[in-house]
Amino acid sequence: MLTAEQNETLARTGPGTPMGDVFRQYWQPALLSRELVPDGAPKRIRILGEDFIAFRDSDGRVGVVEPRCSHRGAELFFGRNEHCGLRCAYHGWKFDAEGNCVDVPTAPPAVAENIRPKAAIRALTVREWGDCIWVWFGEGEPPGLPEMGFAMVPPSHRFVSKKLQQCNWAQAVEGGIDTAHFSYLHAGMKDGEKVGLHEVMGMAVKPGENEPANIASFRWMVEDGAPCFTVQEHRAGFVIGAARHADNDQAYWRMTQFLMPNHSYAPGNFPGFNQLANSWVPIDDESCWIYCYAWNPDREITDRERERFAAGSGLFAEVDENYVPIRRRENDYLIDRDSQRSDSYTGIAGISEQDQAIADSQGVIADRSRELLGQTDLAIVRFRQLVLGAAEQLPNGDLPRGVEHPEAYDVSSGDTVAAPDAVLPEVLAERFGEKWGVALEATS
Repeated sequence: MLTAEQNETLARTGPGTPMGDVFRQYWQPALLSRELVPDGAPKRIRILGEDFIAFRDSDGRVGVVEPRCSHRGAELFFGRNEHCGLRCAYHGWKFDAEGNCVDVPTAPPAVAENIRPKAAIRALTVREWGDCIWVWFGEGEPPGLPEMGFAMVPPSHRFVSKKLQQCNWAQAVEGGIDTAHFSYLHAGMKDGEKVGLHEVMGMAVKPGENEPANIASFRWMVEDGAPCFTVQEHRAGFVIGAARHADNDQAYWRMTQFLMPNHSYAPGNFPGFNQLANSWVPIDDESCWIYCYAWNPDREITDRERERFAAGSGLFAEVDENYVPIRRRENDYLIDRDSQRSDSYTGIAGISEQDQAIADSQGVIADRSRELLGQTDLAIVRFRQLVLGAAEQLPNGDLPRGVEHPEAYDVSSGDTVAAPDAVLPEVLAERFGEKWGVALEATS
């Protein structure tokens, strides 16, 4: 468990907070690229407890600027996005994507020329990368963008979306890297017994009758609810190996990546399958956006897959036009008690929605001072140590892990079956080659 003070440090990411200072060292996704169109309506955004206005100018450049005009504080959300700038609707002062004041029509030209440099407004550094708009809060030369797999493939090979999460960022991350819960939260029910999800999805094959590993894995997760965990450190974070008993005295490994400060590559994929990942970006201390990515290095994402992801599948939730999940806190995630008795361990439809409901149920900010942790919580403990350590060391001038190594984010996650005595470094090398990370140390 954490102390109340440690819990506060972990949860708070606003300006001037220790964890907020850590986050501001990294690029963060702030919008999907498709949310802004040239000369389209400005959009209010809130990230890390700060408010901004985002717009795309006539040439396609994106600006993320402070929300108020430097003249008399009118909100630029009501401004006109036109002719390569955002013009305040109050007196017509105009700002470009870098926050420079480019027009002061209320003053004579000579006076306006003197006013414009002093009228500049704050603008975040912006890049578009992998169909997302990323921002950096720092000054000077920014670090390299994280070379996450989804952004390294052609647009036709990826699908990107997002969803609102109605709780603090850290407990949502912890749910994402906690692979032990797959044995319960995402299980099915049949004849009053907990079964693998494949049993209620019509995918079950009798064991021994050419049952592929990706189908048998659902059964293995239900049969072994206490996987053995190992954590392997690397330059951008760490990889989590969870080993369960499989058939024929083998071990079924699910390997999850955590990448500083708030990204994760999900398990659940065998060779050739789509890769899946999330970024948990704090809106404020009580909510966050979860950016969701699917990509395949070897082929295009099919139209059918895109339709399925857009409708809600796996880590993609069913959302409305504002990316707010249909199943959410206000309607108890549309829990169906009849379904909970007959075919779903939770009675909540959707893997993403099940994760969301449980994270939200811990409160808008979980109280970690009251926890009782066990051996399956190794990844959770290591996550907290890593991010809290970064917050403690940053004032000493120590940059957090990964900031100077954007290439270290180009890693893989996924599943495999190995010999019962195999250890994580061997399993990683066999499954991913060099694409698992650059080792620092191991923790079992």
